[in-house]
Amino acid sequence: MAATVEELYRNYGILADAKEDLGQHKDAYQVILDGVKGGPKEKRLAAQFIPKFFSSFPELADAAINAQLDLCEDEDVSIRRQAIKELPRFAAGENLPRVADILTQLLQTDDSAEFNQVNNALISIFKIDPKGTLGGLFSQILQGEDVVRERAIKFLSTKLKTMPEDILTKEVEDYVFIETKKVLEDVTGEEFVLLMRVLSSLKYLQTVSGRQQLVELVVEQAFLEQPLNPADTDSVDRLLQCTRQALPLFSKNVHSTRFVTYFCEHVLPNLSMLTSPVAELDIQLEVLKLLAEMSPYCGDMDKLEANLMMLFEKLLEFMPLPPEEENGENTANEEPKLQFSYVECLLFSFHQLGKKLPDFLIDKVNGERLKDFKIRLQYFARGLQVYIRQLRVALQGKTGDALKTEENKIKVVALKITNNINVLIKDLFHNPPSYKSTVTLSWKPVQKTEAAAVVGQKRLSGDDTGAATVGKKVSPLPRRDARQIYNPPSGKYSATIGNFSYEQRGGFRGGRGRGFGGRGNRSRGRIY
Repeated sequence: MAATVEELYRNYGILADAKEDLGQHKDAYQVILDGVKGGPKEKRLAAQFIPKFFSSFPELADAAINAQLDLCEDEDVSIRRQAIKELPRFAAGENLPRVADILTQLLQTDDSAEFNQVNNALISIFKIDPKGTLGGLFSQILQGEDVVRERAIKFLSTKLKTMPEDILTKEVEDYVFIETKKVLEDVTGEEFVLLMRVLSSLKYLQTVSGRQQLVELVVEQAFLEQPLNPADTDSVDRLLQCTRQALPLFSKNVHSTRFVTYFCEHVLPNLSMLTSPVAELDIQLEVLKLLAEMSPYCGDMDKLEANLMMLFEKLLEFMPLPPEEENGENTANEEPKLQFSYVECLLFSFHQLGKKLPDFLIDKVNGERLKDFKIRLQYFARGLQVYIRQLRVALQGKTGDALKTEENKIKVVALKITNNINVLIKDLFHNPPSYKSTVTLSWKPVQKTEAAAVVGQKRLSGDDTGAATVGKKVSPLPRRDARQIYNPPSGKYSATIGNFSYEQRGGFRGGRGRGFGGRGNRSRGRIY
């Protein structure tokens, strides 16, 4: 039987006045519990009164929590908010994990104010018992409905890093790491990115050994022991996602060797056959960028010579021979396109790995192949000079807002690309080839002063820009031919050329239930 407002107030008074004898008034507390069966006014009072005396009636603990849960699911949003606000008062001792589990399930609400209240309640009990709260969160991540799982993971990825150090102790961080590893056994791509963000925020994983542990986790997710199926977008996306997550972890002490080896042995041979998981993504350029970024951190490699040879062969594909001449003039339909963005990545990767085997071009490549390679370098260098001049003329005198237009931003990046290639080609034309120069990859962010320096620098002489490095016997091309052959084709540089990102670009095909673990629908209903 539902209690009336008057009965609720009367029994509240009995309990409030009881003091030491509070536990003897079980009947009065039961009347308050019955308030959840009444109308809106009775429910609002019950939502406040039930938690106030909860700790004094352990024998009615289950009934009290269930009564409060009924209010948390009420049709009236104001009653729900009041009940949720009071839930942390039930979070004591063995009840805390259950309250955390309940609050985690309540994250599925679509009411923004209610959702914020659930978040605040979770943060409140987290400060009381971090491990108990995490137990409730991870329980729902592993077993709950998909929407609850998704929001619980997002809660961890955004809120965990805001917790003070005295709350997020080494013991708590260890627990997060262990439980997250369990979740990673079956995740989608988006979940993987968020969970890696959770782990990367843990203090004890900021060390060299900690970053190495994270790399090991990513390696497990990447399936580097399996050949790559270039036609399977899920497999390609998995590799891209994992590589992006691993990249920030690499350093001179945490090596990228396994990823670089996999790219050389399984990705480069299938480069032209890769299926992009996102329609607008240039998958070949994306892969080459990832390889270039990883290559400086590659350690000792078992098959260094074979992997260098693969890079060399792939580089040749993007460095064309000069067009054949008919009657002393170049035929327009034979003019090859110079893929500067691709060549920057491949040259940089080859240059980085070449440091480990500096005699590769002399001892491992036969004379004819080396001669062919130098002809290609020579031809590319000539085209490079023309394009660099065109870019500098186009950007000359431009500063400030003028450089912020999309067209000019692309030109600035293009100038960086061509300058980088120029430096690397110079090194390879040394006899013997040198691997001493350093360049910053064109898509890496630079300070405004650096960008201005690139645009504002004076036009260099032929010797300075590398025209002389391609061999003194090569005479400059006539201006007419230079314009005809080397004028940059449209579409060579994309609008996103400088905006490389490690984050997922569009999700996994098919959404949840596809991707890394092929998670099925876990909808189970509420399991309070």
